[in-house]
Amino acid sequence: MHRRTLMKTSLGATLALILGQSLGAMDMDKTTKESFDTVMAFMGAMGEGDMETVDKLMADDMTWHNEGDPSLPWIGETIGKENIFKFLGVFSQNVETTLWQNEDAFASGDTVAVFGKMKVKLTKSDVETNEFTFALRAKVRDGQVVLWNWFEDSFAVSQAYHGKA
Repeated sequence: MHRRTLMKTSLGATLALILGQSLGAMDMDKTTKESFDTVMAFMGAMGEGDMETVDKLMADDMTWHNEGDPSLPWIGETIGKENIFKFLGVFSQNVETTLWQNEDAFASGDTVAVFGKMKVKLTKSDVETNEFTFALRAKVRDGQVVLWNWFEDSFAVSQAYHGKA
């Protein structure tokens, strides 16, 4: 009888663990999908110039981070919605995107990664880059983007900005 009780308890505990993991996976899938949808909506609104939607999808304490040549006025880390809108103004005065193509996008929980290719024309020099790849790491909290960590061929962009490409 003692073995039987132990076996039932073990089976019950195992079943509880399996159900708990399944429920956790369902929650994760929901979180992942919501994060993915938020980042794609944010990216789409940016591309369309829909700043009202960008504003709604941007957390007040969001961080936007671009690595690269510090002589470019949009490189570095910008924190806070108000500062990011100023940054976007500077960016849009200097950069015209001439090609944008998302190729892969993945999400896990609150983190989304997007990979693609693009070309830009720099207004200061009127020089367009060759096609290059980009990567984005974004994080979402409560349906809003809290991190936009951008990676691109910053050498090519810097060269074009300074009229050397």
